Amino acid sequence: MTTDSGTTTGSAWLRWLIGGLVFIAATIIGALTVDQVSDGTFDPNTGAVMTAANSFALILAIAMLLGSATAFSIEWFQTGRLASISGQFTRRVIVLMPVAIAINIVLGQTVAAALKIPIYLDSIGTILVGVLAGPIAGAATGILANILWAYVIPPPFQYPPAAAFAIVAGVIGIMAGIAGRIGIFRPRPNRSTGQLVIGGLITAGLIIGLGWLASVGYELIFATDITFAPTGGDPLFQVLAWLALVLVLAAVVGVFALLFIRRDLSAAYVAVAGVTTGIVAALISAPIAAGVFGGVTGAGTDFLVAAFRQAGLDIYAATTGQGLISDPIDKTTTFVIVYLILIALAVRFKARFPQGERLLPADEDVGEEPS
Repeated sequence: MTTDSGTTTGSAWLRWLIGGLVFIAATIIGALTVDQVSDGTFDPNTGAVMTAANSFALILAIAMLLGSATAFSIEWFQTGRLASISGQFTRRVIVLMPVAIAINIVLGQTVAAALKIPIYLDSIGTILVGVLAGPIAGAATGILANILWAYVIPPPFQYPPAAAFAIVAGVIGIMAGIAGRIGIFRPRPNRSTGQLVIGGLITAGLIIGLGWLASVGYELIFATDITFAPTGGDPLFQVLAWLALVLVLAAVVGVFALLFIRRDLSAAYVAVAGVTTGIVAALISAPIAAGVFGGVTGAGTDFLVAAFRQAGLDIYAATTGQGLISDPIDKTTTFVIVYLILIALAVRFKARFPQGERLLPADEDVGEEPS
């Protein structure tokens, strides 16, 4: 079996495993050697300990560069070329990436500023690029988005804590790229009623269960029913917040419409992939949120951390609990939104991207559309 770049899958995984180990080692060494972790100064708008955030972001940036350089050096030594980069960063992908980054920042900052609900919506562009182009392109989009969001984009869309979570955004892009590569986003229309019912039950169980956990956390800390109405005085954020809520509603309605109107079983596959990505993202982001920010990042998920703290959990357990609720909800919603976008795109347009062929129905699924 070979990858799109012509190198063996085993060799590709090996060099990225070595690169990952270099990244982990560099991160640990950096964290142990940089003593300016926190000066106790909090940003009044976000609650972030900015000295710690900037130090950690720098450590991660250096570690990512070292890990990537190691993996690419091994690839060059093995093959004499860097096909993994050239194969994913085509002209279309390079044009798409700035658009994807803008979507991440605008929606992500809107949710953080105007909606106090346990989602982020800051990775739609990352997942879209990852699915269409591949894991490396997806990771690059996520990392660049978070760095620009923290240090380059001016207020009111600037979000200083974002840089510390760049590694999380990179992992989300990698997982989206892998999901696209193995065919998770390939339509599976015309499935039997039995398959659709099972898929619908699994999807409904995931959505209802995650929604229930989020509402319990909200009501615990605020002693009131959860509200989805946008807050804040900025008219721009008010408008964008309603748009974000429409996207969330469209994701919930869309997943069941895909299952029972289009009879497309891939809706359930996408939802499960979103939950899986959310769990991984939560496990990576929780130590960052706890160690760098004390669990308070100025996002709409802070109330869940407060709820767990009020229940007696320590800061690391509280941020992990918050992440295991918020991230699966967010990533499931985002994966479904991306799948709806992909369905709306023309087949010819998708096929021109590096992983486009893996987003098309299999030969046995091509035929008469279900009534």
